Amino acid sequence: MRIIAGSLKGRRLNPPTSLPVRPTTDMAREGLFNILNNYVDYEECTVMDLFAGTGAMSLEFVSRGAKEVTAIEINNQCTDFIKSAAQQFGVQNLHVVRTDVFDLLKRAYKKFDIIFADPPYALETLPQLPDLVFTHDLLTDDGIFILEHPEEFQFEDHPHFWQHRHYGRVNFTFFAKTL
Repeated sequence: MRIIAGSLKGRRLNPPTSLPVRPTTDMAREGLFNILNNYVDYEECTVMDLFAGTGAMSLEFVSRGAKEVTAIEINNQCTDFIKSAAQQFGVQNLHVVRTDVFDLLKRAYKKFDIIFADPPYALETLPQLPDLVFTHDLLTDDGIFILEHPEEFQFEDHPHFWQHRHYGRVNFTFFAKTL
């Protein structure tokens, strides 16, 4: 797994095989950032990465110049790996928080420009994530929520639905606070 662009471009992440993760493919990450490049000024951007796993997505945002990135992950091995990778790459603006995503979303008070979520595909509560983000008002006025999910989930009828893209088996649905 490698960082695709930015100041960390080409740096490799080598997570232990024991991590319980399904990393977003390089091709899907590249496609996602090709879309975001048209809408986001990374240097002014705050990002929350839910279900951060290996931290690849968080580090991709950092590499592209995001002002601040917060990685949320409940698995201790994953948070240790993300912290280690951030230290190895000399990253100062990546904050790693070990907690349950659903608990955090219910008590969070800070707003973000981008919230990215890559939950386990078998997670029964996956369809609740967009509503939690918008009910708790966690996006800035022009903020974007991006949900990675399997193809069997459809969100086109959600009031904040913006667009849907897929890259192989990876699906991204984009939601916007204001359309």
